[in-house]
Amino acid sequence: MIFLIVIVTLALVFDFTNGFHDAANSIATIVSTKVLTPFTAVLWAAAFNFIAFFVFREHKVAGTIAGIVSAHLISYHLILAATIAAITWNLLTWYYGIPSSSSHTLIGGLIGAAIGAGGFAGINSAPVIKAVIFIVLSPVIGFILAIIITIIVINISRNSRPAKAEKHFKRLQLLSSAALSLSHGGGDSQKTMGLILTVLWFHSVMHGNTTALTNFKMPDWLPFACYTAIALGTMAGGWRIVKTMGQRITKVTPLEGVCAEGAGAITLLFTILLGIPVSTTHTITGAIVGVGATKRISAVRWGVTINLVWAWVLTIPVSALLSMGLYWIFNLFF
Repeated sequence: MIFLIVIVTLALVFDFTNGFHDAANSIATIVSTKVLTPFTAVLWAAAFNFIAFFVFREHKVAGTIAGIVSAHLISYHLILAATIAAITWNLLTWYYGIPSSSSHTLIGGLIGAAIGAGGFAGINSAPVIKAVIFIVLSPVIGFILAIIITIIVINISRNSRPAKAEKHFKRLQLLSSAALSLSHGGGDSQKTMGLILTVLWFHSVMHGNTTALTNFKMPDWLPFACYTAIALGTMAGGWRIVKTMGQRITKVTPLEGVCAEGAGAITLLFTILLGIPVSTTHTITGAIVGVGATKRISAVRWGVTINLVWAWVLTIPVSALLSMGLYWIFNLFF
């Protein structure tokens, strides 16, 4: 029981770090365009992170995460190793202001621990392949959608007076930011649900329950706890990353903020419905780059973007190696 309590607590800590690490995804553009103050923007984003609890009643993404490790290898110390590795990478990248993916560090942690326990045969390939495919596709989809939406919006508002148009777009950005925060909460909270669901299932099996993981019922308290943790994490803010997302990639206007957040929200909602764990960070970054590219290619600070891509490339392998090492260490003692 002690192991179960420790792991569930650490998983919720990961969810909290996910919230403050990814807060910038929802608030960076709305802060940089001065639609809301940083404090108000954080409250706005946190509120919609939690409101997602009432919107997303299916938990397909949680099922995908729970299915990464082969069921016969699941143990307390495997989940513990994956969780600690994910928290460590989140804190490290937050400290250096790098908008990496909380989703992919968790996936990397689970992959590494599974390999440590049973080699590559310890991984169920289907959920991992889906996640890896969308490592590439989610920012590309965000990028393309942002370009399309920006072009459409510019043409619709071509004859509007600039001052009046900006006033309208600042109001619309409240909606687009809310949609992005809603989809962020709806997708990312489920990843922690999947992690906790896995350890709850293992604890149940250890006490004689033979229910298969695919049929194990999620307790009612779990979604509420995960949505609460990510909302509280968002309220803690992600100020180091806000500057990167909102200013360093490209200068964003209210119109462009609406287009980027709208493209990001649509992409995330689509993947949530499919049960695919994607990176909110990757998606919104692709969308921000997309709106910048509609002005001119040089409007995007490609040097900053390339540095972010390197961080993304390293997230899964570094998290996997760290988790694998932790698993072997824990295996010596447990």
